[in-house]
Amino acid sequence: MEQFLQNTLQNSQDAFQKWKKIPFEERQKYFTQLSEILNNRKQEFAAIITQEMNKPISQSVSEIEKCAALCDYYATEKNILKTEQVETEFQISEIHHEPLGVILGVMPWNFPFWQAIRFAVPTILAGNVIVLKHASICEKSGETMQKIFEKAGFPKGVFTFLKVSHTEVEEMIAHPIIRGVSLTGSEAAGRKIAEAAGKNLKKCVLELGGSDAFIVCEDADLEKAAIDGAQARLQNNGQTCVAGKRFVIHEKIYQVFVEKFTEEYQKYQPENPMNEETKLGLMAREDLASDLEKQYQKALNNGAKTILELESVGNMAFKPGILEMNLENSIAQEELFGPLAMVFKVKNDEEALQIANNTMFGLGNAVFTSNKERALFFAENLESGSVAINQIFRSDVRLPFGGRKNSGYGVELSLYALKEFTAPKTIIGKF
Repeated sequence: MEQFLQNTLQNSQDAFQKWKKIPFEERQKYFTQLSEILNNRKQEFAAIITQEMNKPISQSVSEIEKCAALCDYYATEKNILKTEQVETEFQISEIHHEPLGVILGVMPWNFPFWQAIRFAVPTILAGNVIVLKHASICEKSGETMQKIFEKAGFPKGVFTFLKVSHTEVEEMIAHPIIRGVSLTGSEAAGRKIAEAAGKNLKKCVLELGGSDAFIVCEDADLEKAAIDGAQARLQNNGQTCVAGKRFVIHEKIYQVFVEKFTEEYQKYQPENPMNEETKLGLMAREDLASDLEKQYQKALNNGAKTILELESVGNMAFKPGILEMNLENSIAQEELFGPLAMVFKVKNDEEALQIANNTMFGLGNAVFTSNKERALFFAENLESGSVAINQIFRSDVRLPFGGRKNSGYGVELSLYALKEFTAPKTIIGKF
């Protein structure tokens, strides 16, 4: 490992030894300052996001606002890490929740600020410090976040951005100073990180891909389902792990829904992402656009039918497409990370549930129905970390967020996230 990287990790370790001793309530005050900076400079930070990965500027502003709201939440919530007293026959019987140390975050390009801050804030509040390896196209976002953490008063070394290669990431995980790792990324990246973490006995949180179902029952509000469905699929140009990707529609309302869905879908056309009115930007990179086009052709070659053609506009943009899927199509088992939707026709709730669960992923499904009993049937039987009823699934800082199956493990957001990188220590004895 290069001396610079070794020195950086040592600086982080030194910062941890001081930071962990600061009381929880004192740490919280820093996040109030961080929130103010994010809100006051949201246009500036949003421009960085859009310039780096082509997200519509209005969505980038919303991303910064969501980061500020997350800081406000953790700045005011109760301390669930305080010492717990347990009644036993011992004179002293306590559980202490201790931070692990220096935690590595490996974060993606699709939400450059949100993904990193979502990981960093509860991890740091719990008494840890973090080092961030960001996506290569989002290095300015990474540099900016380190600067604003320090501007908010956090001691140097509490939040450190590092430009490192994938090979160096594996070396870092093996380094004794690194005590845990959090990854948001692809399934393939998750497997590599989990392997390296497991080999070195390091705690790991993985938030990976998704191919979530968007179920529309025959008693649903079809206007709302169509409007929400288009947004669920096309927000951030479809480059969202929790996007609705597989639309599972009851045969009785299939044709009507598809017509309404297509009408709403066509309102999203690629435009300059720096314009405030733009709803659909460009893909983040040319290779990602190429990958999506290959998946589209693969789906067609395996029996899918075109409802709305995925039409290339230059090298990095598409007029969004919709596919009518056959069940045996192999593309149904892949994650489509871009403006391309898959639609399935089903006969009943049981078939809808079967198709929804017939995937290696399990992140955040959605179901649209006016019947509470039917909604609960799906909510209780869908194999995913989250289920939204009659609305788009969006993560909420107050609630735990995580996946099942190949969508990863561990929890982000809510008070649950505070314990992910802490260790309970039992203290018992007599005097």
